[in-house]
Amino acid sequence: MRKVININNSWKFIREDEVKAMNKAYNDENWEVINVPHTWNAFDGANGFDFFKGSCWYRKEFTIESLAKAKKVFIEFEAVNSIADVYVNGEHIGQHKGGYSTFRFDITDAIEFGHTNMLSVNVNNAVFDDVYPQMADFTFYGGIYRDVNIIITDNIHFDLMDYGSAGVYVIQKDISREKASLTIKSNLVNDNEEEKKVRLWADIFDAERNKVTYAATEVILAKGETKEVEMPVAIENPILWNGRKNAYMYEAKVSMVSFNDTVDEISIPFGVRYFNVDAEKGFFLNGEHLALNGVSRHQDRKDMGWAITHKEQEEDMELIKEVGATSIRLAHYQHNQYFYDLCDKEGMVIWAEIPFISVMSKTELEGTNAKQQMVELIRQNYNHPSIMFWGIQNEIQISGERPEVRKLVNELNELTKKEDPTRLTTMANVMFVEDNDPYNFVTDIVGYNKYYGWYQGKTEDFIGWLDGFHKTNPNVKLGISEYGAEGILQYHNNNPKVKDYSEEYHALYHETVWKIFEKRPYLWATYVWNMFDFGANIRDEGGVKGRNNKGLITYDRKIKKDAFYMYKAHWSDEKFVHITSKRFVERVDNEITVKVYSNCDKVTLYSNGYEVATKAGNSKIFVFENVELHEGINEIRVACNQDGVILEDSAIFNKVSQTNQSYEAPEAETGGLVANWFEMPELDLDSIEVKELEITDDVYSTRCSLKDILENEEGKAVLNKYLGDFAENPAIGMALGMKIDVLATMAEDVFNEKMLYMLNKELIKIKKSK
Repeated sequence: MRKVININNSWKFIREDEVKAMNKAYNDENWEVINVPHTWNAFDGANGFDFFKGSCWYRKEFTIESLAKAKKVFIEFEAVNSIADVYVNGEHIGQHKGGYSTFRFDITDAIEFGHTNMLSVNVNNAVFDDVYPQMADFTFYGGIYRDVNIIITDNIHFDLMDYGSAGVYVIQKDISREKASLTIKSNLVNDNEEEKKVRLWADIFDAERNKVTYAATEVILAKGETKEVEMPVAIENPILWNGRKNAYMYEAKVSMVSFNDTVDEISIPFGVRYFNVDAEKGFFLNGEHLALNGVSRHQDRKDMGWAITHKEQEEDMELIKEVGATSIRLAHYQHNQYFYDLCDKEGMVIWAEIPFISVMSKTELEGTNAKQQMVELIRQNYNHPSIMFWGIQNEIQISGERPEVRKLVNELNELTKKEDPTRLTTMANVMFVEDNDPYNFVTDIVGYNKYYGWYQGKTEDFIGWLDGFHKTNPNVKLGISEYGAEGILQYHNNNPKVKDYSEEYHALYHETVWKIFEKRPYLWATYVWNMFDFGANIRDEGGVKGRNNKGLITYDRKIKKDAFYMYKAHWSDEKFVHITSKRFVERVDNEITVKVYSNCDKVTLYSNGYEVATKAGNSKIFVFENVELHEGINEIRVACNQDGVILEDSAIFNKVSQTNQSYEAPEAETGGLVANWFEMPELDLDSIEVKELEITDDVYSTRCSLKDILENEEGKAVLNKYLGDFAENPAIGMALGMKIDVLATMAEDVFNEKMLYMLNKELIKIKKSK
C-alpha cells in the first residue's frame, strides 16, 4: 500500500541564487527557517512594479526508513512558481516548468535508505521565453507555495508520473437519470524485474458509503511495463450531481491485488451529470436550465500571496456561496486541488484554464509549455464533476496579429478535445476581437472580456454589442468571461461617474450591467471580474499601487463592497437588507438619497428614529429620495419583516459644512490604467485646428497597432514625440496589439481629437513596406 508523508515543515530558505546549495554537505545554518506553503513575495508582490523576481533556494532534510528499500519513492510538489530544479543529495533529479500544477519525480535511486537525505530546490519566478505566462495583469508570486509530499509505493502501482495525475480516470460515457455508463481507466506500472499478474478492482460507493456496483479484471504486466486498462461499469438510477441544488458525490475505490496483498489503492470522488449549452437558451445541467451567475477568482491573499492554506480557501468558498454565485471562473491558471474539491462539494460549475494569456512567446513558437500545462490541467482535474469548461486562452490577442498565435490556439483546442471529449472548450477573447473574427469559431463556446463603462464607452454599450454579436453569429454560444470596474472604498461621490474609482460608481456599474445581462438568456454565463481584489504589480491607479481593485470584496476579505450586496440581492435566497454608501459618512447635503439592496418584498426606512417611507416590489434595489439630514450625526435604519423575522441594517451620516477632499480620487477624470502606460511629454495642442485627413491602407495611421508602428523607426519616432518613450514601461506589453484608435476609446483624455489628428497627420507620411 502507498504511504503519503507530508514534509511541509522545517525547511531552510535563502532569497538569493546560492548555486552550491544543491550539494548535500552545504552549510545552511544561517538560512531562514520556514514552512511551506511559502512565497518570497508575500509583502512586495502587491505593492507596485518592484517585487523580487529571480532565483531562490529551499533545502529540507528527510529520512526514508530502511524497510522501504524494496519500494518506489516519489517526491511530489503541488505547485512551485515557476521553474523548479530539484536535487536529492546533490543529484539533479529533474526540472519542471510552469507554476500552477502538481509534478513528481522518482527519487528512489538518489536516496539513502535509513539515513538523512537532503532535498534542495532551486525556484525561479522570472519570466522565461519558454514558460507561460509571459506577461499578465497579476503578480507572479515566487516560491513553493503549495504542499510537498513524499509518496512511497509498491513496485506495482498506479502511474504517478502521468503528468502529475492520480493515474485513474472515471470517464462518463453516457449519463441519464436512468443509467450512468462509466469507464474506469487506470494506468498501471510494474517496476519489478519480472512479469506480474494482478487483479484490478473498482468498487463504487454512494455518498452513504453503500457499495452500488463494482468491476474487476485480471491484468498481466510485463517487466517494466506501463499499461492502460479500461473497465466498464454502470450505476442504475444514479443520483445526479446537480450543482448547488444537490452536489451528490460517488466514490470509486480502485485497487490492485496480487495474491492476498493489496499492493496499491486509490479513492476517486466523482459525480455523474450531463450538460450542454444552447446558443439561444444558455446552459443546461441534467436537462434543466441553470443560470450561470458567475464570479472569477484569483488565489492570492493580502500579506500571503499564493501561499494560502485550506482555511483561506474555505473562507473564499463561503463568501462565493453567500453572494449566491452558481459558477466560478478559476482564473488564469490551475488552482489548488483542495479548491476544486470544494467546488465539487458545494456544487459550483467551473471554468478551469491555463495561463496562456496576453502574450505568446516571441521565440518558442510551438507552444510546448502551453500544451504541457493544458495536459496537466486536464489529467490532474479530470475527475472533478464541477469542471465543465476547459479554457485554452485569455486575451492572447493582446500581443498583436500573429499567425503562430492563431495556429497554437487551434492546436490547444484540438489537444483539449483529444484529452477530454466529454467537456466543452472555451476561451476569453480580448475586447477588441471583431465579431466576425475566426477566433469566435475555434472552441465549443466562447467568452469575451468586455469593459464598457470602464475602459471604454458607457455601460449601456453592452446592449448594442451583445445583440449585434448575437445577430451576426446566431450559432455562436456567447458568454461574458470578464466585466467590471475599479472600486476603492476611500472614494465616494454623490454623482458617480466612470473612472472616479468610487464605491458608488462601482455599485452603479454593476447594477446597470446586470440589468442588461439578465434580460439576455442567450448568454451561457457571465463572470464578474473579480470576486476579490488581487495583486497586480504592473498597476498604479486610483492612488493604489500593485492592486487590481475590481473585486466585490477587498484583498484581505474583510470588507464586502456595496456591489457584493447588489448581486446577493439578485442571486441569493438568503434574505437581508443592506444600506449602500455607509462609508460615505461626511455629507454636506441637506437631503440625500438612500439606496438599499435587498431581496425582501418590502423595506421601511427610518431616520433618527422616525419612519420615513416604505418601498415595495421585487426590484432588489430600493431608492429613498430626499431623506433630510440634520446638523451633526444622523442615524438611518432600514428594516423588513420577512415571515415574522425582522431584518435590518443601519448607517451613520454626519452632516458637515465642507466636503471631505479625501473622498475624491487623485486620478478622477483621467485615463486610468491606460494613462499609466505612457509618460506624456508636455505638448501645446490648444492652437491645433483639426482638419479632415485622407488615410489609405498603404500608410501608417492610428488604425494600426502600437506594435506595427513601433517596428518602423519613423513611426516609432512619431509615437515617442507625442506619447513619450514608453517602451520600457513593464505594462506596455498589454497594449502592443491594440490599435491606437482602440486605445483612444479607453483613454479619451489622453487620446483626444487633437492628439489623434496630429498623430495621423505625421504617420500618414510614412509608407508601409511591401
